[in-house]
Amino acid sequence: MSRVPLTIALNHYDHVIDLFTGRVQVEGVDLTCLEMQIEEIFFRAFVYRDFDASEVSMAKYCSRISQGDTSLMAIPVFPSRIARHSSIYIRRDGSVREPKDLAGRKVGLPEWAQTASVYSRGLLAHYYGVDLTSIEWIQAGVNEPGRTEKVKLQLPPGIKLTPRPDKSLSEMLVSGEIDAALSAHAPNCFKNGHPNIRRLFEDFLDVEMKYVKETGIFPIMHTFAIRNEVLERNSWIAMNLFKAFEEAKNRSLARAQEVSATAFPIPWAYEQARRAKEIFGDDFWPYGIEANRKTLDAFLQYAYEQGVCHRRLAPEDLFAKQVQQRFRV
Repeated sequence: MSRVPLTIALNHYDHVIDLFTGRVQVEGVDLTCLEMQIEEIFFRAFVYRDFDASEVSMAKYCSRISQGDTSLMAIPVFPSRIARHSSIYIRRDGSVREPKDLAGRKVGLPEWAQTASVYSRGLLAHYYGVDLTSIEWIQAGVNEPGRTEKVKLQLPPGIKLTPRPDKSLSEMLVSGEIDAALSAHAPNCFKNGHPNIRRLFEDFLDVEMKYVKETGIFPIMHTFAIRNEVLERNSWIAMNLFKAFEEAKNRSLARAQEVSATAFPIPWAYEQARRAKEIFGDDFWPYGIEANRKTLDAFLQYAYEQGVCHRRLAPEDLFAKQVQQRFRV
């Protein structure tokens, strides 16, 4: 029986590298892996459906599903996960010192439907009690002007969102036109060491670890989606891809915990892995629905409350039924 050719696009992560090298095979599939910059992958996947399967933005994918677009269907594989306390930037000379101080302020973000922004706003609203309607939200590119929303929004009453196509978040933060910025990527003013720009949570690592321990929410930034027409021709591909991603990830976790010959150019990487196990258990980068239900439920609640999703979704609405069936047996 001939193997099915399949082209997938992914960012470069250690937990998928064994798929790129062929050390992990997808049963029945002749896999071509394209390593590309993540924003290009998202654009080409959502707009042109350029790939048979690809990494996709969690927020934009969920928004499209909530609007009835099932041309892409995900499997519960999550290549990128980052807690987002570290993604809030403020002015040193400003009046914002803690999350509650953001109420009544001007806060910038690159897109309302950016996954990191959804999590950051959910964090502010649900963990710190900040009223999102009290904030004047400014949408602009992080370092370059002209960025726009990529999905249709259904903003709730009271949300004030103003596009600023003429300026960037970085320049507005420096000039004081905004009091804070929420961004997955640090603005250049912070990366370049501007003396007046800092993170809201300068001790973000301790704060994020405490948050994950308390809430059980380990934010998911991206998932992996397959064109529905591919699944219609060969429905078994979903499960075989999931199994291959799981094996590649498990190999990466083993490398991260190796003490005698470290695989990552990071001192004491194995100690960081040990700390992660204290929070998450042996599988500290879990795939599948049940292991991530608390995170998925929280995100879908935030996305619906914030008007990114047009209806309240359940985790099962997001993933190919062929993969879900495996976990029910």
